[in-house]
Amino acid sequence: MATLIDIQQLDFGYDRQKVLCGIDLSVEEGTTVGLIGPNGGGKTTLIKLLLGILRPQRGTIRIGGLSPQQAVARGDLVGYLPQNLQLESRFPVSVRQLVRMGLAGKAGLLQSPSRADLDFVDELIDRVALTDIADKPVRECSGGQLQRALIARALAPRPRLLLLDEPTTGIDFRGQRGFVDLIQQLKVDLGLTMVFVSHDLRAVTSISDRVACLQMHLHYHDTPHHLPADLVYNMFACDLQAMGIGDPQHTMCSHGHRTEVTSAATQAPSEVQLTP
Repeated sequence: MATLIDIQQLDFGYDRQKVLCGIDLSVEEGTTVGLIGPNGGGKTTLIKLLLGILRPQRGTIRIGGLSPQQAVARGDLVGYLPQNLQLESRFPVSVRQLVRMGLAGKAGLLQSPSRADLDFVDELIDRVALTDIADKPVRECSGGQLQRALIARALAPRPRLLLLDEPTTGIDFRGQRGFVDLIQQLKVDLGLTMVFVSHDLRAVTSISDRVACLQMHLHYHDTPHHLPADLVYNMFACDLQAMGIGDPQHTMCSHGHRTEVTSAATQAPSEVQLTP
């Protein structure tokens, strides 16, 4: 399979704070890479770099052979589902109009979308089961309906790559399962390549062909079912401690500073076994 995302020796930081260091990552077309790691580990920063919002301080990023800025400017290469996007309750558009907004980058702000693109929007609305409310105001949507509308908006320009930043945050378990099933089906039907950023290990392992563990450095990049348990315990130790869980001693905390392995981790199974 051809490589769609190629990242080589990527460094990035804010002021003097190093966030990403020496990242090498490739994503093949038609695959899903799950990106996990603790808060402050660099996941959202990497998404911003892939979207061209930030620029590498060292190294390169190529998406379909283009820089992120060029890839996004094309309008039909990169789709993006942001984290916790809140729409103003009085936002005066219908579900159909919201989904059509995804065509702006492809058609241009001053040009009307083609008939084929508008038909594809209607097809997407049907795929995400929103046909019955397509002409209702967005403000009347439930949280789950709004999320499906935003997925359809991201897919409206028919991108080859879909970036999802913590898409299951705030959704209950049943909703997460429905979301994962929907995304999996859309991936197959539309031939998508996906980067799926999440703290939800169950969602990541159920949807991803490969998992990348990020905490300043790329600590692991392989199949999810071989993910070392001690790595997971250590990468998320600080997040667990913030919730009052785990041993506050012997942890690997944020920004890549290592100490000893936690006692819990040393007693953990050698690989993570999560069933969706």
